Amino acid sequence: MKRSIRLLALAVGVLAVWAAPGRADTVLTGSTDGGAFFRIVVPDAWNGNLVIWNHGFSLAPVGPVADLGPLSGLQLSEGYAVAASSYQEIGWSLFKTRNDLQSMMGVFKANFGKPRQVIVHGASLGGIVTAQAIEEAHLGNVVGAYPICGALAGSRNWDAALDLRLVYDAICADVPAAAIPGGPTGLPAPGFPDFPYTATQMALAVNACMGVLTPPAFQTPQQSANLAEFLAVTQLPESFILTDMGFALFGLSNLIFEPGKLAGQQGVGNVGVDYDDGGFIDTHIQRVASNPGARNRLTRNFTPRGDVDGTKIVSIHTDGDGLVIVENESAYAKVVPPQDLTTAIVDEAGNTHCGFTPAETVAGWESLRGWIAGGPKPTATSIQDTCNAVAPVAGGPCRFDPGFVIPDIDGRIRPRGQEHGRMH
Repeated sequence: MKRSIRLLALAVGVLAVWAAPGRADTVLTGSTDGGAFFRIVVPDAWNGNLVIWNHGFSLAPVGPVADLGPLSGLQLSEGYAVAASSYQEIGWSLFKTRNDLQSMMGVFKANFGKPRQVIVHGASLGGIVTAQAIEEAHLGNVVGAYPICGALAGSRNWDAALDLRLVYDAICADVPAAAIPGGPTGLPAPGFPDFPYTATQMALAVNACMGVLTPPAFQTPQQSANLAEFLAVTQLPESFILTDMGFALFGLSNLIFEPGKLAGQQGVGNVGVDYDDGGFIDTHIQRVASNPGARNRLTRNFTPRGDVDGTKIVSIHTDGDGLVIVENESAYAKVVPPQDLTTAIVDEAGNTHCGFTPAETVAGWESLRGWIAGGPKPTATSIQDTCNAVAPVAGGPCRFDPGFVIPDIDGRIRPRGQEHGRMH
């Protein structure tokens, strides 16, 4: 009975803050010495606490911040200040994001004072930026974190990008129009004759090999066979092939060749990896040894260690995510103390990236708020109950599956053993 009353009060509270008249907020924008832009919004009725929003992966040029996250309106109405950084790097920005957040926090303190509590929130790449912020950014009293669809296995996701790139080459080697330059570096270094390689060129090449842009009835038998082999080995949803190939080409190339990142060194490799596909890929895939120094630098920037120091973390994911696979959650749960982490998985009918309903996103947030305030550690069941309570206001449906068992990440991203030998 008490739980029903609490959920009803929560639903009424969410409706009240969303229906409240416009606020007079203080907005501060600018850039730091490192070159990152920031946006800080503080409501007049500030509760003394700060939410930091971390955005997702982008290769677009760094520019002013417009987005404060999907919950910023609700958070501001609840009295939180909300701040976001553009980051000074594009793509996998973990090499300098801790500095970007520290610089933004310095601006915040200089203008508004030290926040009483800090909550870190981010989606996709922003999920791993959030995890790094907990462990390394030293932002003050970080009491909570809310990564959603987060790349929480960290730099291990680049092992998957390398595998995807080289599996493509192995399967499509006999299709001349399917050839994509670059191989293990994603694309060649800037300055090669056909630079820049475009997304359209990539799509045409992938289509030549697998017919992904061609109606099935018009695919050649070879295209259909290549597509089936590719899907079997990568375990990707077909609708995400071009998205993931873009990550494995443009993102990997930026990671390797950006001077402030790996500076042209091979940070990922696949020597000794067993692809367990019946023999074709294991026999035909190019074997690449990573540079030990680059590999270590990539791991440090960033793969979680679990040093969360009591920060309360609620993490949600969709089970059909075709870009940041749900198995990222199993990797994170292996290192974070169980008393500090609640994970809840949405069982979606298809495949999306971060395809939560508004009610699902609100439910995770409100569950974290209740936990920080002294309530019990939330569970997937209680988050689903909270979602059902706010859905009439926020917009459902609510699809958290309390019985969902997150698969081990080793089944999707093949473990890297001890690498020996040279790249060939």
